[in-house]
Amino acid sequence: MEKIFILIKKLFFSKKEKGSLTIIAVGPGDPSLLTIEATRALKKSKVIFYPISGEAKDSYSAEIVKKFIKKKKQIPLIFPMGRKEDDSDFIWKSGAKEIIYYINKNLPVALLCLGDTSIYASSFYLKEEIKKNYPEIEIITLPGISSLSLAAALGDFQLIKKGENLKILECPDDKNQFIDLLNTQSKTVLAIMKVGKRWEWVKYVLEEKKILRKAILAVNLGMENQYIGNASEYLLKKLPYFSLLLLRIDN
Repeated sequence: MEKIFILIKKLFFSKKEKGSLTIIAVGPGDPSLLTIEATRALKKSKVIFYPISGEAKDSYSAEIVKKFIKKKKQIPLIFPMGRKEDDSDFIWKSGAKEIIYYINKNLPVALLCLGDTSIYASSFYLKEEIKKNYPEIEIITLPGISSLSLAAALGDFQLIKKGENLKILECPDDKNQFIDLLNTQSKTVLAIMKVGKRWEWVKYVLEEKKILRKAILAVNLGMENQYIGNASEYLLKKLPYFSLLLLRIDN
């Protein structure tokens, strides 16, 4: 009789688990740089969404946390990654619907974000889509170590000093825009991200301005083929997508 009473109590009085979404920053590439809170959230999550740039492509963010998500349900989401040909609105709407499907099953869901959740994070747009159309959903955002912080630490580079400004921006597509940018700054540190395919002419401009040897170049941080050091010492003509420059302008 007592066992039946306990069973009834569990069925009718136990608090039902609610679904939720946690956006987890996983850092720039090295699993040892995951925060404690990120590992806790990964362990609690039942469904893991992670970004990919196209069909049948690997995910850097999923690779970083692979030992934590082996037994979890893993679902890739195609993100536009800045490609103009992609319909971003459709991507965010369909991604939000997929995530909500599992949250409505009262499951704790996680969305992985490479780097930090507040610096050029595509997860922001997905988060905004969910907040707009599903305001009842609880969303927790966990920050992580950014590529900027790691590059500065490994390159022995002070990101900002007293009296300086710090500007974080994507590398301009146009050479003249880049020259104008360098000419108009004073007592400023430029953190230029996503240099990538623009590297050949960026390097030439920095050499002409005699600041190439003062610049720190970071490539594939936290990954096996990482490079961090003086920009003038990087010999390859091309840079991968994950590349950034740190420049101090003393004009």
